[in-house]
Amino acid sequence: MDLHYYYKFLWTFFLSFIPLFVAMEPIGVIPIYLSLTRPMAAGERRAVLFYSLVTATIITLAFLALGKAVFFALGITISDFQIAGGLVLLSIAISDIVHTARGETEIRPTAGVGIVPIGTPLIAGPAALTTIVMLNDLYGIFFTAAALAANLFIVWVAFLWSEHIIRYIGENGARGISKVVALLLAAIAVMMIRKGLEGLLM
Repeated sequence: MDLHYYYKFLWTFFLSFIPLFVAMEPIGVIPIYLSLTRPMAAGERRAVLFYSLVTATIITLAFLALGKAVFFALGITISDFQIAGGLVLLSIAISDIVHTARGETEIRPTAGVGIVPIGTPLIAGPAALTTIVMLNDLYGIFFTAAALAANLFIVWVAFLWSEHIIRYIGENGARGISKVVALLLAAIAVMMIRKGLEGLLM
């Protein structure tokens, strides 16, 4: 096989990898992951990491294989999915902000946050799932699966090292970031709902 073949192979992988990287935003999810896992012990954080990656992997692989068929069978549109995911994130963000504003003790998250909202809709969200369906049409299941595996590996590395990041931030810094992230999470949720509504109205 000549160099042209390998160049074409790598370029196709790159074209598959970049849109999915942007859609999954592995770097952008780190602050939210840190905020949700800050009160946890090391073992609980490992459980969150495990559940989030397993959840994201299962959902993304399912959409890679059956995405269009599932949407068609259930009568669900991408806009419906965006609105549902946005509502889940918004409820979590509002709960965090309201409890803090009232001076109440923060709700201690459990390992279940690895499934919702981290596994989905933050990692395996509407943008990622839509991108997977699109890439499968454009480049085929092999390159899409390879790009997905690479992005999930990046997410795993980013979350794994997030514990070291929080040591440099400090406890007070972590609390401040937690509140800022709650507002950011609410804004992301509203954006997802808005895009879903725009899709329904167009």
